[in-house]
Amino acid sequence: MNLEFSGEVWFWKGPAPWHFVTVPEADSDAIAAVSSIASYGWGCIPVTAQIGDTSWRTSLFPKDGKYLVPLKTCVRKAEAVDLGDLVTVSLTVGV
Repeated sequence: MNLEFSGEVWFWKGPAPWHFVTVPEADSDAIAAVSSIASYGWGCIPVTAQIGDTSWRTSLFPKDGKYLVPLKTCVRKAEAVDLGDLVTVSLTVGV
């Protein structure tokens, strides 16, 4: 499954702080529909993500009926992405 969407970069200040982009509801619903065959546990979904020219392997985290795309520091630096920026994310689910 391939998806593309735009979303705002936000920051979670928890014990392990991290930057995320939230997958929109309709795309999250599509991911949830295949989650039983794509998930490796705890509801996490393996994906290849891409912003601009930078792609990376990661896992989506379920949260409040949607999924979160974690943005690695190296990705944010490579693409000059900062907190509050609107980014276009491409996902290949289940890789």
